[in-house]
Amino acid sequence: MIPEFISLIGSPWPLLPPGIHDSTLEEVYERYVLNAQRKAQFEGMVKALENLFGSGCPQVFLDGSYVTGKPTPNDYEVCWDMRFVNPTSLDPVFFDFSNGRSQQKKKYFGEFFPAAIKEGFSGRPFLEFFQIDKSTGKPKGIVRLLNHLTKGGSL
Repeated sequence: MIPEFISLIGSPWPLLPPGIHDSTLEEVYERYVLNAQRKAQFEGMVKALENLFGSGCPQVFLDGSYVTGKPTPNDYEVCWDMRFVNPTSLDPVFFDFSNGRSQQKKKYFGEFFPAAIKEGFSGRPFLEFFQIDKSTGKPKGIVRLLNHLTKGGSL
C-alpha cells in the first residue's frame, strides 16, 4: 500500500515516507494518474514493465518526481532487479545510457537503472540512491512492484 505523503523542509514537493512501499500497478494508477501527462508516463511504464517482467525481472522500484506531489513530472525513474533476467529477451534500450538515456525516455517516457549498479556520483547502488531525497539528503520512500507474472507477484 502506498502511504500518504510527508513534507520535508527543503524539498520542493511532498514525498513518500522513508522505506520501500509495496504496491500494484492498479494502485499506482489510482494514486498517481492525475492528468494526461501522468497517464502517458504510466502507459509507457506499463509497456516497459511488460518487457522487464516478461524477461524474468522479479521486481522493480519506482522513484522520481512521479511518486511525489509534483503535479506534472517530466518522467519517472525505475531501478530493476537484475536477478533472473534473461538479457536476450530484454529490450536493449534498458542498457542504453547514452545522451541522458534519451532513447529510454523516448520509448517509455521514463528512465531505467539496474538496481545493483552504482550511481556515478554517490557510489551507492541505485536501489539505495533512490531512497535519498536529492534536495535535502534525507531518507524518502519508493514504490516496489512485484512481477505479477510470477508466483507471489501481483498486478
